[in-house]
Amino acid sequence: MGGVSTTERDRVPKQDRSRATRQRLLEAAVACLAEHGWTGSTVSVVAERAGVSRGAAQHHFPTREDLFTAAVEYVAEERSTALRDLFPEGAAGDRQAVVAALVDLYTGPLFRAALHLWVAASHEDQLGPRVAELEARVGRETHRIAVELLGADESRPGVRETVQGLLDMARGLGLANLLTDDSARRERVVAQWAALLENGLV
Repeated sequence: MGGVSTTERDRVPKQDRSRATRQRLLEAAVACLAEHGWTGSTVSVVAERAGVSRGAAQHHFPTREDLFTAAVEYVAEERSTALRDLFPEGAAGDRQAVVAALVDLYTGPLFRAALHLWVAASHEDQLGPRVAELEARVGRETHRIAVELLGADESRPGVRETVQGLLDMARGLGLANLLTDDSARRERVVAQWAALLENGLV
């Protein structure tokens, strides 16, 4: 009486294992999507890369659409957290650093994976609504973080559009980076945008 049952003792480690398996699947899904695109990224391929059985993968994510939308959402949240962690006490007026960090969000494997997901969603009926909802949520969160880090006052006319223009520009740089290493030009564009923001957000 009052003791801890075997089931209770085992529950936490089992939950930890389940959480670790889920995370491996999500990370493997993003890597596969970035490297192989939608067509080459099956549940079996992701499960093999994650080191788990197909059955285990389907236990966590019953459908392929569940797996890939969850994967992109997971990494998007991780990237948002990483962006905040770069400026734990705010950007302290260093808008060029903020612009560069925002651009980095669109030039890594997450953006490449998301792009493959967008293309698939454009002609996959089951995927389209999920991806549209996901992108709207990620877009709102990225915009909110950008406003916060840039110290932008969106009550002023044109400021919201200026911040959104920055994010649209960053997405365009991410697209340009898919085919060639665009880092040299990107640095010049980042510097110019930071200078424009100094005038546009005052």
